[in-house]
Amino acid sequence: MFHERQELWNKQKRLTPEKMALARIVLQQVRDGADVLKTLRQHPLPGGGYLNKAAVVSAYQELVASGELAEDARLLERIRMKPVRTLSGVTTVTVLTKPYPCPGKCIFCPTDVRMPKSYLPDEPGAMRALQHEFDPYEQVRSRIAALQNVGHPTDKIELLILGGTWSAYKRSYQEWFIKRCFDAMNNNPAVEAGNLETCLPGELAAAQAENENAAHRNVGLVIETRPDEIDQKELAWLRYLGVTKVQMGAQSLDDRILEMNKRGHNVERTRQAVALLRAAGFKIVLHWMPNLHGATPQTDREDFARLWQGFCPDEIKIYPNQLLANAELYEVWQRGEYRPYTTEELIDLIADIKPDIPRYCRVNRVIRDIPSTNVVEGNKRTSLRQDVFAEMARRGTRCRCVRCREIRQRDVTHGALELHDLTYMAGQAEEHFISFDTEHDGLAGFIRLSLPGPDSPNTGLDDLHGAALIREVHVYGQSLPVGAESQGAAQHIGLGTHLLEKAEELARERGFARMAVIAAIGTRKYYLNRGFQRGELYLVKDL
Repeated sequence: MFHERQELWNKQKRLTPEKMALARIVLQQVRDGADVLKTLRQHPLPGGGYLNKAAVVSAYQELVASGELAEDARLLERIRMKPVRTLSGVTTVTVLTKPYPCPGKCIFCPTDVRMPKSYLPDEPGAMRALQHEFDPYEQVRSRIAALQNVGHPTDKIELLILGGTWSAYKRSYQEWFIKRCFDAMNNNPAVEAGNLETCLPGELAAAQAENENAAHRNVGLVIETRPDEIDQKELAWLRYLGVTKVQMGAQSLDDRILEMNKRGHNVERTRQAVALLRAAGFKIVLHWMPNLHGATPQTDREDFARLWQGFCPDEIKIYPNQLLANAELYEVWQRGEYRPYTTEELIDLIADIKPDIPRYCRVNRVIRDIPSTNVVEGNKRTSLRQDVFAEMARRGTRCRCVRCREIRQRDVTHGALELHDLTYMAGQAEEHFISFDTEHDGLAGFIRLSLPGPDSPNTGLDDLHGAALIREVHVYGQSLPVGAESQGAAQHIGLGTHLLEKAEELARERGFARMAVIAAIGTRKYYLNRGFQRGELYLVKDL
């Protein structure tokens, strides 16, 4: 099915001779320094209208394939559609698990029998999953093909698995689902005996080993779950699957609010889960929801400040509660017991709290991508991030989170960067956010080094005994293919190696004799080439 759709797409995107001739002119002028959008407007099509960027990308790909044009990473960077998708250094591919019961009873969560809990069928990622009947192979292959067709590199894939509470699914389904995702990244054919949603012993490990050298390497694997699902056994299972980052719904750090919204766990359980995940080296993403039942803008301001008191997530998603007709909260609203914030109240709230976000944290989102037609009352704008930035600009304030400081397309040189070490305590561990920054506070790259303390939770993982932990290494700038180079690109001036050396130096100074890294499958060789060895679930190195 996937290959039939791909062939149809390839036929549809092939350019007519007239469009190809015009695309050649555009490509030449852009390569000579012209702006792509202005150039397209200067060369209208004979019958009216203009070429779009997708057509120019298609022409580039055809000319490179025929040998008429040499590969030119800079040219492709300038003509690709939506370049921001890969400006963080990796290409994210999002897939959804099938509809399945969730242990939670949260009153704000929408319920739709066609979707996993909390998702709606007209959200962009959910629509793609529904189209492919939640088949993991088809979702990954089609998304990679779509990204390639608009000019994005797809050799470094962060796999983002959504669908409610991952840990609630049967483990046989989890293993099968991830194995099929790896099959898709490995370009293995979509052939299997029936649809048993299960793996034979060793199949996942074989797919992971193949991915270490695949065309589409997995450089990050993300799942989402609940704090009350995290324990020692879950840590080991997630590492077996290859997971490197965990998203959890904290929602609120006020026990009264959690109880009113039937969250099913308390704040202490969230604190324990975060500490366990940190001690196991995972990158931690917390979801935080203003405007829950029982909250006010002022209590939300106070609640947000608690995120940085021991929890200290690496990334956050700010998801303002949205009133949906298929959630239990709708009945509370009908009784007059709940009031959604207005758009103006939300903008004012987020503009107040965003400047206080620490430099080590990245804000991934400030609102769910739920179409406004589903929202009964309250804010319906999905452009809330832009609205908040406009308000902050009016106030003369700024956010210094990781996302707001990424260098993106700006060129850098090693000599123009400054090395900084931001140290903070979280989950009984001494955390180091070691970064290379530009003179104007742009973030070129960083490493997260975690030094467990005597009171850090016991993970039960032998690889981590007495070890300092590298939880993340990230170098920013436009994602480039493995082995490719681009003058001034941060990803290719050795920043990652220098950050590793600094982390090792700090760990030795603090008395650690070993170091472990929570390496994604596709990054194993990077660390193996830098002195690490294979452990049971981590890569390890004697200092």
